[in-house]
This record gives sequence, C-alpha cells and structure tokens, in this order.
Amino acid sequence: MENRKTITIEADVNAPVEKVWACWTQPEHIMQWNSASDDWHTPHAENDLRVGGKFASRMEAKDGSVGFDFAGVYDEIKKHERIAYTIDDGRKVSVVFSGNGNQTRITEAFEAENEHSPEMQKSGWQAILDNFKKYVEAGRKGGFQQLHFSISINAPKEKVWHTMLDNETYVQWTSAFAEGSYFKGSWEQGRKILFLGPEGSGMVAKIVESRPYDFVSIEHTGFVSNGVEDTESPAAKAFAGAHENYTFLEKDGKTEVLVDMDTGEEYKAMFEEMWPEALLKLKSLAEA
Repeated sequence: MENRKTITIEADVNAPVEKVWACWTQPEHIMQWNSASDDWHTPHAENDLRVGGKFASRMEAKDGSVGFDFAGVYDEIKKHERIAYTIDDGRKVSVVFSGNGNQTRITEAFEAENEHSPEMQKSGWQAILDNFKKYVEAGRKGGFQQLHFSISINAPKEKVWHTMLDNETYVQWTSAFAEGSYFKGSWEQGRKILFLGPEGSGMVAKIVESRPYDFVSIEHTGFVSNGVEDTESPAAKAFAGAHENYTFLEKDGKTEVLVDMDTGEEYKAMFEEMWPEALLKLKSLAEA
C-alpha cells in the first residue's frame, strides 16, 4: 500500500450548517462554486449522496482548452457533520462540518497525489474551498433568502433553453407571474436586460454569466417605474445584488431545469406559489 501525505485545509463560512451542507452537496450549487479560478467552471455535476453512492463533476477551462472529471464513491455520510469518500484514483478525502449558530467551520483532509507538489495541491484545493465560502456568503447578502425550484422536461436542453428565453414563449410561461410580462434586452453575458410587466414597470438587471444551453445568471440592479430606471434610490440599492440563476441539465433526452433565486422575506410566499406554476407552463410549452 502506497503511503500518501495527507493535506488539511479549512474555512470558516458565515452561514448555518444546514445551508452549508445544501450548497456543498446539491449539484445545482456545486456547479456554481466548484472552481479554483474565474477562468474555470463546472458545467456538469451529479451526486448520489449515500454510502456507496457515486458523485462526478466535470471541471473545464471556460475556453474549452482543457478539462477533467473528478469522481468517486462515498464511504461515510453523517448529515450536517461529516462526509468521507474515495476518489477514483484511490485517494481518500474527508470533510468535517462544525456548525456553531450562523457560522460553520469546514475542515477538509485529502491524500496528495504524486504528480504535483503538496504546496500546489493545497493551494488549489484551498482556492476551491475559498470560492465555496464566497458563494455561500454571497447568498446571504442584504438579508436575502435563497429559493430553489426545479422541474423535469421531456425535451433536449437546447429546446428547453429557447422555450424559456426566446421572446415568443417567454411571455407565455411568465404569465404565471403576471399576464403581459416580457423582457427587453439580451441574454448575452455582460448585457443589460429589463424584466417588465404590462404597464412597463419592473426590474433592471444584467447578465453576469451566460453559457448557452447550460446556465444563465442574472443579477438585479434596480427597478423600472413608469418607464424610468432607478438604480440609485435606497430601495434599489437594497435590492441590488440579488441573483436569479437558471441551470439546464440533460440526461437521456430529458432536461432538468433548476431555478435558484435570492429574495426578501416579503416576497418568499409569492414566489413559492408562482414559480411551480410557471415551470409547469414551461414544461407544457417545451414538450409540445
């Protein structure tokens, strides 16, 4: 048996352990934080969270020049406390979650491989852990709560993407929020977009990330009232930074749409009622 050096890293995350656990284990979250730098991403993740269950993440440079699969099998699961697994190359990893109110310490220990120096490996794993901390804490910005919705659609993700985001069908499924809802602008990364109701009032936002057929991230920046954009008032600044993300996962010809959004307590019940109805409308349109 080869003797491997064990490397340990840590991070203190300003969030309760229940939220930290969910963000660490759910694929829709893993795809958002699982990278060591901004020029890498995780376009696909799957996770069977049980002893003997398998997990896999595809990690790639955003320009497509290089990528690799990170996969393994779970050896131990203690919800909100500890995860242990074996990577496909035989190395062991353990992750301990120590919750204390609104803070959680993550202690991650992994066996080093022989190709890269221990210092380089520690730096890379720590960068991913730091990115996880940043992702979790961003969801708490401004007192926002994060809501999650999903639906499985019997259609390839290209069709689902266009059904969700093209003008003609967007107005149909978003009628669940308000009849006559529409958008003005572009879904391209870096572009401004307005989400408007029948009277022309609504939200100002920008597309912070767009990977066609895989993922789009919207950051709200203000309001539109009577045709006037407001990004400077105290109310607009309080809402600025809220994110709304759509993820498209295809398997065996079916697409799972995941919606993750930040909202205030006053709108939580409304969105919990409206989003499931909107996704059912989207499913009906995409499957037609």
